[in-house]
Amino acid sequence: MASVWRRLKGSQQYSPLPVTDKDLPSPSKYRHDRKTNIWSLTIALTVLITLFGVFEIYRVLAAPADKSCDTIDDGYRCSPKISHFWGQYSLWFSVPSDIDVDPPKTCDVTFASVLSRHGGRDPTAGKTMLYKIMIANIQSTAKAYPGEFAFLKNYQYTLGADQLTDAGRQEMVNSGAHFYRRYSTLIDSKPPFVRSSGQDRVVESAEKWLQGLAEASKQAVGDVDVVIPEGAGINNTLSHEICTAFEEGAFSETGDDAQAIWVAKFVPPIQSRINSKLGTNLTTAQTIYLMDMCPFDTLTSPTAQISQFCQLFTKKEWHQYDYYQTLGKYYGYANGNPLGPTQGVGYVNELLARLTETPVDDHTNTNRTLDSDPKTFPLNRKVYADFSHDNDMSGIFGALGIYNKTKPLSNTTLENIDETKGYSAAWTVPFAARMYVEKLHCHGEKEEYVRILVNDRVMPLEFCDADKHGRCKLGKFVKSQSFARGGGHWSQCFTD
Repeated sequence: MASVWRRLKGSQQYSPLPVTDKDLPSPSKYRHDRKTNIWSLTIALTVLITLFGVFEIYRVLAAPADKSCDTIDDGYRCSPKISHFWGQYSLWFSVPSDIDVDPPKTCDVTFASVLSRHGGRDPTAGKTMLYKIMIANIQSTAKAYPGEFAFLKNYQYTLGADQLTDAGRQEMVNSGAHFYRRYSTLIDSKPPFVRSSGQDRVVESAEKWLQGLAEASKQAVGDVDVVIPEGAGINNTLSHEICTAFEEGAFSETGDDAQAIWVAKFVPPIQSRINSKLGTNLTTAQTIYLMDMCPFDTLTSPTAQISQFCQLFTKKEWHQYDYYQTLGKYYGYANGNPLGPTQGVGYVNELLARLTETPVDDHTNTNRTLDSDPKTFPLNRKVYADFSHDNDMSGIFGALGIYNKTKPLSNTTLENIDETKGYSAAWTVPFAARMYVEKLHCHGEKEEYVRILVNDRVMPLEFCDADKHGRCKLGKFVKSQSFARGGGHWSQCFTD
């Protein structure tokens, strides 16, 4: 029996497709004087099938081992059934959209703005020490390393802290190319005005994004125009720092509190299984750290090949982990935190100023010195790019109201993406996350329109009566932002 190999759609894996004798023509069905021809044809087909199988096997084996899992248009594509459920540690992927991502054919994009998270990084300094201790604990106490755990015996922890990895840098290069493919007409007219929050990984992300833009456009596009320092007491719409009630008060713990209830439900079975397999005594926190190692170890591969840590957990467990991270973002920085959306008010008011080409009107966390100077905050550009962090983007999404349809998330029952109305940490703020805001001029219409895309998903914008294309009239969109224009709950930021 011969075998051919078929490529699975959307995958880099291959599976054998058996060809039995029943698949081949039987010469007994034909007249005797045609037997020779039929047998010749059969032999020829068999040879061709065999050669095809050999060729396919060779092609698979000879395929370059460094082929990247990341792509410009689709983002991260390897093992999507688990890799798209790593919460904010997911690598960017194109999120499904119920609305066509292309503008209506009768409309021209006249303005484009992107707000982007930095690319994939090593763990933070505090976390990288905890992960290293966890690995050392396993290797000093484990009594066995069965099956998929075998690699842990000799695993060497080499993760750094805080900075982009090579895979994260490539994410941002791809992001710049992705943006150029969509808005090339605007960019070719004039390069974007680019701002970055001051942390090194954010600035480097902006630079790599510009590199991707330049490579895609085959022309120089300039440098980062403005870097806004981060730190306590510094007004920066791309990094929350100065609302003390949010940073230090009871509201700073709402995300952790929500996660703790979910942790008590989903972690113990995983913890028990892991400890039983290894003979260890990992704590609840260390069990989560072991799951964290999957995305972070994946990011140590220059081409973001899936880490062996990822195979230690089931698809169901990854969905539970993703929900754990989602609870942290929703209740820590987004609509679930009473002061979460207020942290995004300043940026929204800057966005409104750009859309309407009028001075910034804000009394929250905008930098008045920068925003009042046309050199550091121009209003006559058609393309803008800002680079920030996941927590800040979560607050900005809250201030805009684009997830107002999401009801308070349950912290005892896992809710799927339909139940959360499209809200999850992986869908909103993965590494290299991006929000596009477009202004459209449509033929036969006097007023311009606004659309918002989050990671390629067109947001329905019910709050400003968006049509089937996700478009709101500019005037209605501006009017709908009364929360931001009124300063949110900024007055509560400095009260006990």
